[in-house]
Amino acid sequence: MPAAEAGAPGPEGVDESSDDLARVSAERDEYLDQLQRTRADFDNYRKRVERERPMLAEAGVRDLVGELLPVLDNLERALEALVAAGDEGAQGIVAGVDMVKQQLGALLAGRGVEEIPAHGEAFDPNVHEAVQGVPSPDHPEGTVVAVVERGYRMSDAVIRPARVVVSQGGGTR
Repeated sequence: MPAAEAGAPGPEGVDESSDDLARVSAERDEYLDQLQRTRADFDNYRKRVERERPMLAEAGVRDLVGELLPVLDNLERALEALVAAGDEGAQGIVAGVDMVKQQLGALLAGRGVEEIPAHGEAFDPNVHEAVQGVPSPDHPEGTVVAVVERGYRMSDAVIRPARVVVSQGGGTR
């Protein structure tokens, strides 16, 4: 038997195996490239999640605080009503409601919640919501003359704007 027929690779066998080798190498390079891109995408995703985690936590706290603010408002209204009633027997109730209000206020302050200054301040549409304008010769135009509902912020984010009455200046004389 001649050497070419005995299974020794001839010129055609060399071409086919080098084509197979080139094809397999190209597939390998393509898979490696896909793996590297996937790894980079995952690393970017992980870094983005780590950056966003504190912002999401703060947003959750802001949402909860926003839901608690009406409770604080109602406690203040209850205190005002009890004090206005002037009943001597209600002193214990007034003290108890005041303690709950103080405790809730301290809890919110501990989370970085602060009241937005309003009364006597210049109206700022970023932190105030005007519910009424009144003529007031005693106050310059655009000054907050009364607070209808207190506003609160956490960090730089307004949780609830202060609802205010704003001076329209001069007034009728």
